[in-house]
This record gives sequence, structure tokens and C-alpha cells, in this order.
Amino acid sequence: MDSKGTQLTITDNSRPESALPFTQPVLKATGLVKTYGRVVGLDGVDLELYQGEVLAVIGDNGAGKSTLIKCLTGAEVPNGGEIILNGRVMNFRRPQDAKQYGIETVYQGLAVSPALDIASNLYLGRELRKPGLLGSVFRVLDTKLMRQNAKAELDRLGISTLQDVTVAIENLSGGQRQAVAVARAAAFGSKVVVLDEPTAALGVRETNQVLDLIRRLRDEGIPVILVSHNMPNVFDVADRIHIQRLGKRAATITPKTHSMTEAVAIMTGATSA
Repeated sequence: MDSKGTQLTITDNSRPESALPFTQPVLKATGLVKTYGRVVGLDGVDLELYQGEVLAVIGDNGAGKSTLIKCLTGAEVPNGGEIILNGRVMNFRRPQDAKQYGIETVYQGLAVSPALDIASNLYLGRELRKPGLLGSVFRVLDTKLMRQNAKAELDRLGISTLQDVTVAIENLSGGQRQAVAVARAAAFGSKVVVLDEPTAALGVRETNQVLDLIRRLRDEGIPVILVSHNMPNVFDVADRIHIQRLGKRAATITPKTHSMTEAVAIMTGATSA
């Protein structure tokens, strides 16, 4: 639900069987440039994200992955180029601007509040208030409704490891915390969900749970940008792979056309696509 209590739903578009890419990108970047003094973070980068796909972004340290994601999500303002969402040129100046248009990001630090419970973290910054004077004047939170909605959202996403939404985040495992952060992005990210190293520092079982959650988002029609150093994970869930090198897009490949070894070779400059 939104702040007025309106039910939040994710468009139920089953993933088309036709091959990617589709005709019109949901999110598109053209010629993005970002400089920090004499240091060039992005040097004319293009990117296309289509409906119902997982687009992985890979690259060596310093390739511009983080800068690219920050520009796409409003954390950084590019010096040049365009960001286009559903055919409309965007001018994001801060992350809140991107969120307003349905782009939700789960950063590596997760940005969850350990002392709050699962439901409160799901609605962090978007808290629901009780109807009438209690909510409008006295600003009383509707904790019961938020917990009901949080449980329904977790059930919808198939997150079976989080049954009690009243448990504090500090009592959860790393994988469970990541699931909460991804669930929050899925609940409010109506256009795009961006995941920055979502499986970093997770065990095998928890990693598989997060990858399953990414597949579920994709199958519901939510396009996902996945930034990761873990090549097996990338080749497991990605439909296409955007390779960054030295601030530029070196290539866009698919797991069907290239092997992990070939992807690493492009990433390091040993070969071209």
C-alpha cells in the first residue's frame, strides 16, 4: 500500500517466451558521462533494460559499475548523456527522484534498521498511519495494517524463511536481511529493481534464496539490474550481461552466446566481443 492505504500491486506480466531484447526498453541510458575532476568515471556509456529481464552489470574494480548504477538511480548526477524511463527523459537529482518513478535500489549496505522489525523496515520512510484524526493529527502509525501487508508481500514473493514480521532485523541472518531489503524494493519498485552485490558475504543456501527471489521478480515482469562480481551467479540468473571496462561499455553478451571465461576476457581487455 502507499501512504494513503492504496494496495500496492506489481504488474503480473508473465515473462514472454520470445527472445530478448524486446522492442522498447523500460530503462535506457545513452552516452552517460561522469567525471570527478580529472578522473573519468563514465565515458559515454549506453545501457538498455527490457521488461521481464535480469540485466547483469559486471566489470573489474574501477570499471564504472558503481558510478553507472548511482547515475541511473539518482545517487549521482551525470555530466552528460540521457536517462530515459519508458520513453521519457529523466533528470534525477537524488535517489528520492528515482523512487518517485518506480526505481528501487538495494545497495550493498542494505540500508535496513536493525532495531526495527521486518514490517517496519519494509515500510521504512513510507509508514502507514491510522485513518482519521489519529493519523492525520496525532501521526499514529497503523502498525497492524503494515504487519498484515508485510506478511502478504513476503508470502507473495515466496519468502518462507520470514514467517514472523514482528522479529527485529538484528535477529536475522545475512540472507534474511537481504530478503527483507529485496522485498521492500519489490513492493515499491513498480518499474525497475536494482540490486548491488546482493549475494556478497552470503552462504550457499542464502545465496540460492536470493537468486530464487530475483527469478521470481523477473517472472512477475519486473526488470532487474544485478551488479555482481560472482560470475556463476550472473550466468545462473542473467538474461543479458553488460560488461564495463575503463568507464565504457565493452560489450553486451548473453550466457547463451558467451562462456564465463569469454566474459572475463572481455572484462579484462584480453579480447573483444
